[in-house]
Amino acid sequence: MRRIYYIMTILLSAGLLSACSDFFDQVPNDRLSTEKIFETKAGTEKYLASVYTYIPDEANQRLTSGPWTAGCDEAEYVWGFVSSQLVNNNTLTATEEVDSRFWKQWYSGIHTATVFMQNVHTSSDVTEAMAKQWTAEARALRAIYYFYLLRAYGPVPIIGEKIISLNASVEEVQLPRNTVDECVDYIVSELTKAMSEGLLEHVSLASDGIGRIDQTIAQAFKIEALMLKASPLFNGSVPYYASLQNTDSTYLFPQHLTKDQKIARWKEAADTAAVFLKNYEGKYYDLERVYTTSGQLDPYLSYRKALRGAYTNLSNYKELIFYRIFNSTSVMQYDRTPYHSGAPNSDYKASGGLGATQEMVDAYFMANGKLPISGYEADGVTPIINPESGYEETGYISSAYLDPVSGVQFAPKRTYKMYTKREPRFYANITFNGQKWLNEKDGIVYTDMTYNGNSGKAKGLNDYSKTGYVVRKCAPEGAWQTEDRVCILMRLPQVYLNYIEALNESQPGHPDILKYLNLIRERAGIPQYGTGSGQLPVPADQVAMRQAIRAERTVELMFENVRYFDVRRWGIANETQNKAIYGMNIEGDGTAFYKRTKVEDRVFENRQYFFPIPQGEIDVNKKLVQNPGY
Repeated sequence: MRRIYYIMTILLSAGLLSACSDFFDQVPNDRLSTEKIFETKAGTEKYLASVYTYIPDEANQRLTSGPWTAGCDEAEYVWGFVSSQLVNNNTLTATEEVDSRFWKQWYSGIHTATVFMQNVHTSSDVTEAMAKQWTAEARALRAIYYFYLLRAYGPVPIIGEKIISLNASVEEVQLPRNTVDECVDYIVSELTKAMSEGLLEHVSLASDGIGRIDQTIAQAFKIEALMLKASPLFNGSVPYYASLQNTDSTYLFPQHLTKDQKIARWKEAADTAAVFLKNYEGKYYDLERVYTTSGQLDPYLSYRKALRGAYTNLSNYKELIFYRIFNSTSVMQYDRTPYHSGAPNSDYKASGGLGATQEMVDAYFMANGKLPISGYEADGVTPIINPESGYEETGYISSAYLDPVSGVQFAPKRTYKMYTKREPRFYANITFNGQKWLNEKDGIVYTDMTYNGNSGKAKGLNDYSKTGYVVRKCAPEGAWQTEDRVCILMRLPQVYLNYIEALNESQPGHPDILKYLNLIRERAGIPQYGTGSGQLPVPADQVAMRQAIRAERTVELMFENVRYFDVRRWGIANETQNKAIYGMNIEGDGTAFYKRTKVEDRVFENRQYFFPIPQGEIDVNKKLVQNPGY
């Protein structure tokens, strides 16, 4: 057998990237010899553009992207064909297409980047300055693809500068997995090298090629990699993986780290995040803030803008760090726009097939900054209501609930009380029963997810929410078919939250923990932690602060494909994912709808912390050991 499965033929097909950027509209439309491609500047830049095509399109959670949102306790798809069902049922195997898809995708990106780096200097009309910058971009992208592999599969083989031919012998493809530390150290060192050897500091103008990798993105991914290295799943604290060895008995996960050694890993992540904030916060990035005509912060509109990312004016968005320009916006918006039978036109009518879980609805704070639900009774469904929150589980409101800042209607008259007096992010992220839809261009529509409602099971048939809620985050304000936005892959709040998590684990009590936690809460429009008037008590100790940080992270980054990996790297997925998810009673009308109802039982075993190594790779590469349990 003379092929290697994880290196695909380079796909240089036209149209893979958006025409909104001159740089990303250059992917070659035919296959040429390597020498021919790199003869000219145009061909060389087209090849570099192809290296970018392997950035994940996470707008398409149904088909081409990972099962990250509905593969954890955030959401559930109505359709059985989506790959998240394999995760939730624990039926994912090493022979599933979704398993091999990402392995092939990111190793193909690694291969393409290395080919580019080894040939860019052969072009006679590419200046030394161009070659230096482009090489640095390819190097950074290669490191980012290794990060994605590590996050999904655990430690993987590092190929380095070697290019393995599609006609390589079996002997040439016998590559063992590198250790966790080797993988992270390689990713960080390559990103550091790219930053010092050619990456532009920041790309925000169309003339510089918006969407190119720059130093700020590289620094952000250094933080992400170091967060993995420090977290329990990767630092050897999860026993199920701690004993995993290569065929030569090399342990792939750290062995018996001391408490101080674990703290040192967290400190390295915190220090790296501090460098990002020192160099780039305020200069290039800030939280989005929209103000009313009277000069008051409007948290709802601020948060909506933070998630908009219209590519016609990307420089207008302050907190977007990493994004993909060409993406499946219409697929995402179809999933998040309810069915709306009887709506004025098709612009309002889609599927609403991505349903938020009751658990995530319960996770949002009240307007007073307190959590409404402190947990659940032994039955797993009855909420333990926090009496200090002001939350009411049942009954209808007699008048509309308005945004306290702008006066905009958050919840109409006759809304169930559990959806009122919540924080602004709740109204930006969750479509609940009776809520007014965002698109008002051709008329106002209210979403009704009761059984016979306009977006209920009886009307939608195959297009409805299984939970009685629809994910609203990033839903369109106009027609769902419109594709005018980037796929956001990382925002500034993620850096803030990484920083304070790492600080709390390494230097509990550090003043920056409260500073950045409160910056997020301030923008969210809820009371901050502190001793001042109207503030909430500061979490009492490291454990309480850890809980507060995780609660804020859950809400702020919900439905952004972060929580799937968070609960895994924290080593708590066996607690959060191995149980039923709940929603409303979608078989009921009227008040009968508002009953917490089991949607499905989910299964999570320890093996599910990582994807399996694709079986095709194991069959070819005898040094490649499988993740346990597969």
